[in-house]
Amino acid sequence: MSMMEIIPGPFLKPIHYPADLRKVKEEDLVKVCADLRQYIIDTVSVYGGHFGASLGVVELTIALHYAFNTPYDQLIWDVGHQAYGHKIITGRRDEFYTNRVYKGISGFPKRSESEYDTFGVGHSSTSISAALGMAVASRLKGELDRQHIAVIGDGAMTAGLAFEGLNHAGVENSNLLVVLNDNCMSIDPNVGALKEYLTDITTSPTYNKLKDDVWKALNKLKKVGHVSQDIITKIHDTMKSGLLRQSNMFESLKFRYFGPIDGHDVNHLVKVMNDLKKIPGPKILHCITVKGKGFALAEKDQTKWHAPGLFDKVTGEIYKKVSDKPQAPKYQDVFGNTLVELAEKNLKIVGITPAMPSGSSMNIMMKAMPDRAFDVGIAEQHAVTFSAGLATQGMIPFCNIYSSFMQRAYDQVVHDVALQKLHVVFCMDRAGLAGADGPTHHGTLDIAYMRCIPNMVVSSPMNEEELRDLMYTASLPKNGGPFSIRYPRGNGVMPEWKTPLKEIEIGKGRKLRDGDEIAVLTLGHIGNFAVEAANKLANEGIQIAHYDMRFVKPLDAEMMHDIFSKYKKIITVEDGTIVGGMGSAVLEFMAQHQYASEIKMLGMPDHTVEHGEQPELYAECGYDEKGIMKAVKMFINEKISA
Repeated sequence: MSMMEIIPGPFLKPIHYPADLRKVKEEDLVKVCADLRQYIIDTVSVYGGHFGASLGVVELTIALHYAFNTPYDQLIWDVGHQAYGHKIITGRRDEFYTNRVYKGISGFPKRSESEYDTFGVGHSSTSISAALGMAVASRLKGELDRQHIAVIGDGAMTAGLAFEGLNHAGVENSNLLVVLNDNCMSIDPNVGALKEYLTDITTSPTYNKLKDDVWKALNKLKKVGHVSQDIITKIHDTMKSGLLRQSNMFESLKFRYFGPIDGHDVNHLVKVMNDLKKIPGPKILHCITVKGKGFALAEKDQTKWHAPGLFDKVTGEIYKKVSDKPQAPKYQDVFGNTLVELAEKNLKIVGITPAMPSGSSMNIMMKAMPDRAFDVGIAEQHAVTFSAGLATQGMIPFCNIYSSFMQRAYDQVVHDVALQKLHVVFCMDRAGLAGADGPTHHGTLDIAYMRCIPNMVVSSPMNEEELRDLMYTASLPKNGGPFSIRYPRGNGVMPEWKTPLKEIEIGKGRKLRDGDEIAVLTLGHIGNFAVEAANKLANEGIQIAHYDMRFVKPLDAEMMHDIFSKYKKIITVEDGTIVGGMGSAVLEFMAQHQYASEIKMLGMPDHTVEHGEQPELYAECGYDEKGIMKAVKMFINEKISA
């Protein structure tokens, strides 16, 4: 990839690592922030990536690396969308243009990429637990001067894991600072009681007067001379015995709470962080920030500018791909529109999403039926068990969670839904290779982990029509019970997709093409690659059979017997791991019924696949159109050589 040169401003240019940053005069930090913010705007506008979150933490990024001795002091970024500025000033500025590009640097902090990336993050709400683990390890090793800072925000505080970390950290005597980046946003606006609570803190006149009095007292003591740790602690403990003991949630968890403060005042942030280094034990610094800070359009429409794609940094025009051909819709939009269509006919249908209404297109139902669609915050476990509770009362919940995020709620799927045979429909978006987000977001495990759960139906549509029909099938009371439908990120294949809804017999696949000696069995959207491969092979005189499985569980036994009785060479193709996936299910069937066919499995290999555009990753894993053709020809060549 050729690089359009992005020239850093004069104050950012000499800063390659935090050690360089610490040589800057404090009065020049504002100018460093301005240059860093502009560098992010310049780069993302040309090369793409996440946008608003990193703009909102520019001052926090500079203050943290200026005040703390990173990488010795451990800095953990929750939700890696925030970490672009961090990457730029930790040795990766010259290669930042490769961010999220195939073979380039990751869009998230990654331990193998830099010593400054202390913990791999992509999923949210892990920072407090991870930082506490590091802090306890430092204490056990006698590294009592080492600081540990978790920067949590972009909605991540709404997850149960964050509260679990807070609960444990409150009783550990470890050097832990939690920086709460409070911007009232994840990708969509934050929801729930915690958001309301934080708003109350930031707007309470009584609370803020007490906080201001304390900071003024500290400043007066500084003018007298050195402020001892004991004095700071005593002042803080005095606060605990008053208003805060009664009203502050964080203090009740034995955290020393500071703030709220302006998260865009870099000089004040540095002063506060230098003070907090002197206070032992768990602390929380509440910073108020604006997502998209410094780019007016991103501040105004924070959801749209979370990851806008390429855009004109002057006019704000977001560039869109133009095609002469009619475009098929995104699977997520087909889901959103079909859910509303089903809900209009069945009053028992409700929708649930954990903080992804726009990403999953649940926002379509939230707009049409606000009382029947629920955004529960970044709380996948709760989303599943909440759905189970709804199902016990006769409702039919469509629980929409990204495939890789569903991993976070696995116990709830097993224990709260499947064991009780409750009628919950799991719609797993971003199934398969997710693209530039990389391994933290690839949804390649769900076929395997759903297939082994008793009572679970596991299905995947090859196109938009099948997605609609599977959703309709899953909603029918006679099919009550756990039902999972997986579909990929991106567009389908049918410009005219809104066909009449019809029921699909559960466990029934379909034959798309007759062939000679080789049968190709596909699951889901990836089957469209096999259609193209079969057409090209036919032009070369090679006729392959093609079957759309539709269901991994239950398998279509009748169709499977027919396939094994006719074909001695079978290729399975799936957009998921080959360990325990659809190919494994076919092998199990063959073994159980004592067939003797030869099977090749195409899918995600048993190793981590990094980030890149979906076509690049499909090709790397060998199950795109060319990969299928190659596998077929290898089978033929093996026959000739034999």
